[in-house]
Amino acid sequence: MRYISTRGTAPVLSFEEAMLTGLARDGGLYVPETIPTLSRDEIAGMAGQSYEEVAFTVMRPFIGDTFTDDEFRDLITKAYACFGHSARAPMVQLAPNHFLLELFHGPTLAFKDFAMQLIGQMFQKALGRKGDRVTIVGATSGDTGSAAIEAFRGLDNVDVFILYPHGRVSEVQRRQMTTPSESNVHALAVDGDFDDCQARLKDMFNDFEFRDGVKLAGVNSINWGRVLAQVVYYFTAAVSLGAPDREVSFTVPTGNFGDIFAGYIAKRMGLPIADLVVATNQNDILDRCLKGQGYHKGEVHASISPSMDIQVSSNFERALFDAYERDGNAVAQLMAELGQGGFDVSQGAMQALQDLYRSGRASEAETTETIAQLHTTTGELLCPHSAVGVKVAEDQRDPCVPMVTLATAHPAKFPDAVENATGIRPGLPSRMADLFDRPERVTRVANDLEALKTHIRKALA
Repeated sequence: MRYISTRGTAPVLSFEEAMLTGLARDGGLYVPETIPTLSRDEIAGMAGQSYEEVAFTVMRPFIGDTFTDDEFRDLITKAYACFGHSARAPMVQLAPNHFLLELFHGPTLAFKDFAMQLIGQMFQKALGRKGDRVTIVGATSGDTGSAAIEAFRGLDNVDVFILYPHGRVSEVQRRQMTTPSESNVHALAVDGDFDDCQARLKDMFNDFEFRDGVKLAGVNSINWGRVLAQVVYYFTAAVSLGAPDREVSFTVPTGNFGDIFAGYIAKRMGLPIADLVVATNQNDILDRCLKGQGYHKGEVHASISPSMDIQVSSNFERALFDAYERDGNAVAQLMAELGQGGFDVSQGAMQALQDLYRSGRASEAETTETIAQLHTTTGELLCPHSAVGVKVAEDQRDPCVPMVTLATAHPAKFPDAVENATGIRPGLPSRMADLFDRPERVTRVANDLEALKTHIRKALA
């Protein structure tokens, strides 16, 4: 299995190289050269299997000879052993043919744990074998950072620096990043929004002297390993609802397009997915683009679903690459135009995107109303991101086809929004009950590339 860049000029890499590299040297994102498929019998055989068994079947074709079968099974087992539910990704029914896929039973109560816990295990194994050490730098709108710090804290072969927008994450998200005491993890509060953090991250990767000097690696959703691990729960959910003999649809609340792109990969692998629905909050650039209005950046408006407060969705580049028939030059041109404010999608590529994805948005008021309504009708407490998904799913779904909405975070991560909607303040699980008593360790940094590089170099010295 080989990996190529969406911009067409970076070296072709193995799975291990692509995982450890993150962003391609031409600024693009790595994708598989080909997408392996699973037979109907292989998909049907997943019925009744554990999450770990399905994960091995789904991911094994992508990793080549990076790990032996026994090694990979062991890494998967270790990755999910700390989850708080034996099913790992259980489902609950919200209404006839509408289901909620709970992806918040990991150690940081968000869907990012599914990928990050496995990435941590794979990095440690690969780097330990080579006797190498890397510096991981990530940008987060909230959940990626805490999941990365939790996955890599205390590991021998990595130093981790997480950039998050100062004052624009929930208190629980912030404390999950700032309270770990291990010396190899660092939380950096950047004066700016998430798009600023993400831009500075890409600037660091494109500064090859710095990148090579500190052995930079990335675990944002630009990392193919992140997307791959998220493909698995599409299979477990769909099979539990009758796949491959029955089509299933999915609605995904998303800002960076990684989680919905994982659903696209599942579909390409042979999973019978009817609709992939992109759900956005008031920062609705993806919805506007998929409705044919072009991809043009606007101002980021802070919301009660802050992990989706994004205008530059990194993984959308992967979707564009396939929509433009894997023309790296075309994608590179679009990304150059994005740097100037935005771009329009060609008619053929737009049709390709609309054949694959539907979309919708939820306002702040609609999100709050959905949290309140679902609690009244089902007893479920939704985080605001999950509520965005449920609202859009209800607007979009075909009542004859099972719809699965991805619940991306535990409601306790956003207690103010949930309490405002329901009058109930959700509590943290017992293992995190002392989170607000733990001392914080954080550095505030200007939205400036040189300041960030200087801080990282000093911390590594």
